[in-house]
Amino acid sequence: MSDVRDTASVVRAYYDLLAGGLQAFSADKMMELLDPDLAFEGPIAGSRVGAAGFARGVSGFVETVSSLHLLQTVLSEHEAATLYDAEMPGGPVRFAEFFQVESGRIQSLRLLYDAALYRERGGR
Repeated sequence: MSDVRDTASVVRAYYDLLAGGLQAFSADKMMELLDPDLAFEGPIAGSRVGAAGFARGVSGFVETVSSLHLLQTVLSEHEAATLYDAEMPGGPVRFAEFFQVESGRIQSLRLLYDAALYRERGGR
């Protein structure tokens, strides 16, 4: 049961960083949540390995988003899935993220969204 809480707290801390705006965002704090060999997959970046590159990339997202609205989170022992809307300069964009969490760190993250809509609404 403690692993579910660990997964929940890691995911919650991740979204606290994303939703806090650029003034609250810290790449160092993000790195504390990520395995150094994070496996990331997303529509613009493709498949990448490495937490440092992800932390740099997500700072651009945080800079652009004015708010996040979490719609649903599903948790299991070592996995989580979230559905949320991000308010971009040109309007909302819906995202889904799928996490694998082990030992209190995100091991892998798959991100799904409409990349064309994201760019159209001010994402980079």
